[in-house]
Amino acid sequence: MIPAHITDRKGPRSLKDLDPEVLTYLNAGKVETKNLMEWLAVDQLVLLKTVLEPLDKMNWFPSFTTAVHAQKKPTANSTTKVIGETFAQLSNSAFAKAYLATHPSDIVRCWACWTESLFYDTTETLLNAMQSYAADSHFGLREVVIFATKERLIEDIDTAITILTTWAKNTDENVRRYAAEVLRPVGVWTKKIPQFQEDPARALPILEVLKSDVSKYVRDSVGNWLNDASKSQPDWVHSIHKKWQQEMPTKETLYILKKGMRTIEKNK
Repeated sequence: MIPAHITDRKGPRSLKDLDPEVLTYLNAGKVETKNLMEWLAVDQLVLLKTVLEPLDKMNWFPSFTTAVHAQKKPTANSTTKVIGETFAQLSNSAFAKAYLATHPSDIVRCWACWTESLFYDTTETLLNAMQSYAADSHFGLREVVIFATKERLIEDIDTAITILTTWAKNTDENVRRYAAEVLRPVGVWTKKIPQFQEDPARALPILEVLKSDVSKYVRDSVGNWLNDASKSQPDWVHSIHKKWQQEMPTKETLYILKKGMRTIEKNK
């Protein structure tokens, strides 16, 4: 049993505030990270041993250490990706599903996401495999699945729009949020989408479904999508603002529009 003071903790404000006992549980893969500070503190190679040892796969460990240490500018994000890629080289999607994808540690599930993403050749099969990660209860994994898929979706944008328009109607707010967030024209720490910077109207099938979403998590993403678009196509965002105000003047839609217009308003 994990003590209540561990499971019920709040994430630390800084790394120096991190309880060493909590770090022990994190590195052992027994609990999820509570915030970014904890996520950054985890020693992923130590955590990796807790996955490999019970599976009698410690002979794989040197491949991981070589790949991790070969990085020129390692970060927690890049190390997560490298470990996921190395699992893909040493195993298969079935291994990721069986031993990584349902692990108590959110970071191990992030490895699974990267691993599985590399075994699918089409946009349809990739998204089908990634939906469970987009729906994950942990905030970190919901960001990693965007990193693992966005560039490939850009290469087949029309298919992605068609599939994600269906996702925008999903009952799970995390899946709906992914439908908007993964295709943001600019986004955060991700590749820009030139197709939407030039013609954001192409994404309207998704945005129209979400324009009055009940979830603030989703509304924030849609508002940020419009704000991204406003940086290259302000006139288009102005037209959407006018159209949605007339068609759907709910508090949810008005919230999205206010968020989407913030750069335009700032530059007046």
